[in-house]
Amino acid sequence: MRLGKLARLLLPKAIFSKQVWEIALKKIIPVSIAVILLALLLHNLPFQQQKRSRLDPAFGYLPPLEMEGGDPYIRALMRTISASEANNPQPYSILYGGGQIDDLSRHPEQCITIVSGPNRGNCSTAAGRYQMINTTWYEKAKLYHPQPPRMMFWTSYSFEPEFQDAVVYAWLSDRQFWGEDLSKLLQQGKLNQVRKILSGTWTSLGYGIEDNSLTGRLPQVYQKMLKEELAKAA
Repeated sequence: MRLGKLARLLLPKAIFSKQVWEIALKKIIPVSIAVILLALLLHNLPFQQQKRSRLDPAFGYLPPLEMEGGDPYIRALMRTISASEANNPQPYSILYGGGQIDDLSRHPEQCITIVSGPNRGNCSTAAGRYQMINTTWYEKAKLYHPQPPRMMFWTSYSFEPEFQDAVVYAWLSDRQFWGEDLSKLLQQGKLNQVRKILSGTWTSLGYGIEDNSLTGRLPQVYQKMLKEELAKAA
């Protein structure tokens, strides 16, 4: 009798414990799965550009733009600039010197010491696909950024890939700023003239002070990029 009474006393607790456990599992398992999936997604984000950016044996990394649409001649020019300035499988998150950043909510503003060339000993805040220094980014983002989130006392400019593209695309399309219609010049086959115009901004394009190993082959890079962009636009 003692055993039977004990069983009756313990049974409801056992059932209750089982019910609580089942309810807890129903809530915990979906949350756990969501957390795991989110962790995997975040882990793979830095490699998404890399998967899309195959190594070209002649020209290095020539990834597509994040932005959609636009003039194929300006798009090809943008990809040519980045091939020379940020030849990397993850160009949007690269710092001067080759380091990478995770936070693209704003320009990183990290001043990296320059170890060679005419500016040796100074530091550079150049970052992203177009290696824009912080002051240039804020200046151009103020003019061309499509989504500037306005705070109470200041305006913040996202440095996410699509916004890097959007700002540079609008800047290169600004005839008044450059004093020339760059797209028209490109359509006329005057790439070298365009490179001269831009060389004061992107010095690795040639005609400037900091050529690199790809500078002499940029016309071939541009033709390759233009072929891809025209095919995409067709």
